Amino acid sequence: MENKINSQKELFNRLLPALRTKKHELIASGIKIVNEYDIWNYNKITNWVSSTELTLATMVDNILNTDNRLYEEYVIEKMKKMNRNE
Repeated sequence: MENKINSQKELFNRLLPALRTKKHELIASGIKIVNEYDIWNYNKITNWVSSTELTLATMVDNILNTDNRLYEEYVIEKMKKMNRNE
């Protein structure tokens, strides 16, 4: 039985190896503007917000198998919004 995770911070830390792996994959493919927090936030907003009974395995799968361009587009869009708000 899987241990219960009690906070978002604890969940983030449990997923950090997958987040780092994806970040390194992105860098290797030439995408250097995406960091672990961007990957986390993209999945939180896109894949996990309305999901119920998520498992760590499903979350890791989402992190690793999301197309690299989607992460890049998310960060570019986030940067555009920040520039509009300045």
